[in-house]
Amino acid sequence: MQADRAAVIAQIVHAFGENPYPGDGVLQGSSEGCEPFDEVGPFQGLHAWQEIAPALLDAHGATLSFFSEAGFRFFLPAFLLADLRDQLQYADPLFHLTHGFYDFTVTIEKPPRTFTIAAGKSRLLNPRRYGAITAGDYARYRLSVFTREEVVALIAYIEYKRAIDDS
Repeated sequence: MQADRAAVIAQIVHAFGENPYPGDGVLQGSSEGCEPFDEVGPFQGLHAWQEIAPALLDAHGATLSFFSEAGFRFFLPAFLLADLRDQLQYADPLFHLTHGFYDFTVTIEKPPRTFTIAAGKSRLLNPRRYGAITAGDYARYRLSVFTREEVVALIAYIEYKRAIDDS
């Protein structure tokens, strides 16, 4: 598996290595509340994702939810490499690549009642605000910014993660 990991790391570095920094003004994708600013702010001015300390990535794992598409595309490889090198404890880049592509339910027992919550690709995000867009629609949109070469590297990462989970 070590050789596979090294190959996936090399593939990510090659696919994403030349991407230009999108600019401070376009990193933040959401402006609702203070959390997006608090999470994205520490990444402003970081023009080389390859040099970001894993501790910063791990402390701001939620930022992957608040980046604009340009910010997500630029900084995601830093999270992927830190994950592959086992340098993350809290941040979960795999979630941000797979969430919205499957349906699931969660059952909560609170006697005397049982609650079942459905979520996933078929669920509407927020119909009052976004109309008929589903989580699956948004997931496809979010990932549509990647080039073919980047997608191949992302698939290699996902397959590697699946392989180590299955072992």
